Amino acid sequence: MHPDLDRIVLTEQQIQDRITEIGADISRDYGDESVLLIAVLRGASLFIADLARRITSPVEIDFMAVSSYGSSRQSSGVVRIIKDLEELIEGRHVLVVEDILDTGLTLKYLLKNLASRKPATLEVVTLLSKEDKQRVPISCRYVGFSVPDEFVVGYGLDYAERYRNLPYIGVLKPEIYSG
Repeated sequence: MHPDLDRIVLTEQQIQDRITEIGADISRDYGDESVLLIAVLRGASLFIADLARRITSPVEIDFMAVSSYGSSRQSSGVVRIIKDLEELIEGRHVLVVEDILDTGLTLKYLLKNLASRKPATLEVVTLLSKEDKQRVPISCRYVGFSVPDEFVVGYGLDYAERYRNLPYIGVLKPEIYSG
C-alpha cells in the first residue's frame, strides 16, 4: 500500500472483476449496436481502457476534458470544456464514462451539453458513486461501486495529478491534502 494512503477501499481484483461485469451488461444491452464511449479526462482514462476491452458490442472511443475544480479539491460548479469531442454524436448510442460521480454538478452540465447534440441514446457509466454527496440527481445506467464521502485516489483518480497509476483505490490521508 502507498504510504500516503490511510487504507485501500477497492483492490485491483475487485475493480477488474466489477469492470468485467459492467462490460458484460453493456454488451448484453447494446448487442450488435455500436456504442460510442466518451471518457471524461483524465480520471476515466484507465477505466475506459479496461472497460472497452470487455465490451463485445462494436465500440468507438472519444474524449472530453472538463474542469470545475480549478486548483481546489471541491467543485466550483462552474464548468469549462477544455477538450471537446472529435466525433459527431447525433443519432448515435453514447455512453459517458466517468471515474467518480461526486456532487453531480459537472456531469449534469456535460449531459445537458451532449443531449443538445441529439444522440440516439445518452447514458452514464461511473466506476464510483458518492451517492450521499450528490447535489443534483444523476441517473447512471451502470455503477461500479458506491463509496463513502472520503478522498479516494488510485486507478485514475488523483490528488494534484498524483496517485493515478495505483492499481487499486484507497483513501488519502487527510494530512496530505489539508496541509
